[in-house]
Amino acid sequence: MTAENNGLDALMAAITDEPLTDEAREDRAFLAEHRSAVADVALLREQLGLIGDALSEPPAAAKPAPVRPSRVRRRARTFAFGTLAVTAVAAVVTGFGWLIAQGGDGAMSSGDSDAGASKADSGVLFGSPRYLACARTVAEGEVTHVETLPDAELLKVTVQVTRYFKPDTGKDELTYVIGRYEVTRIEKGDRVLFGVRKDSTVPDHWAVGEKEVARDRAWVTASLPESRELTCE
Repeated sequence: MTAENNGLDALMAAITDEPLTDEAREDRAFLAEHRSAVADVALLREQLGLIGDALSEPPAAAKPAPVRPSRVRRRARTFAFGTLAVTAVAAVVTGFGWLIAQGGDGAMSSGDSDAGASKADSGVLFGSPRYLACARTVAEGEVTHVETLPDAELLKVTVQVTRYFKPDTGKDELTYVIGRYEVTRIEKGDRVLFGVRKDSTVPDHWAVGEKEVARDRAWVTASLPESRELTCE
C-alpha cells in the first residue's frame, strides 16, 4: 500500500503526473512516498527506452570464418538472444504492472488509463524531454548550507554544483529560498539533483540522497538528447 492524502495516492500521482494539493505538499510521509514513486517510474521508463534502442539495432555482421557454423549452433545463439530480450522486456513490463497494482485495490479503468497516458505524453514529469526543454536549470551537487529563516516556514539552501545538465555551465554555487515542506529532509552534506522551470526562480523538484540522485540522473541523461530537439510550449 502506498501513502494517501485525502484520497490522493502517491504512486498513482507519480504515474499520471497529477499535481499535488497544498495539503499533500505539507504531508511529509506522503511527499517521501511520492518522491520515491516518481524515481521508480522514471527508472522503469529509462530501462524501457534502453531496451527499445537495443532491440532496434541491427545485429552486427558476422566475420567470415573458414568453417561454417552448424545450423544447430546458429539457432542456439538466435534463441539465446531472443530469450534474453524477451526476459528483459518482460521484467520491465512486470515492473510497471507491479507499480500500477500497488497504486490501488482494483485495476485502472479505461478512463484512468487514458488520462494517465495523456499526462505522460505531455512530458511534464521531471526529467522527461519536455520538462528539460522548458527548464531554466537542472543541476547536481552537494548541500553546503541549510538555514531555517525567521518565519520557520522557509529554508535557505546553498548547493555546491558539481554538474550542470542544463545549461551546460553555470555558477559554482547556487542558493534558493524554498518552503520547508517542499522537500522532506535536506541537510548539509546531502547529495542533491534539482530542477528549475523557465517560469520560476526556485526548484520545483529535489532528489535528495545518492539513490534518488542516481535514478534521476539516469532519467535526465537519457532525456537530454531528445529535449534539445524540442521547443518549450
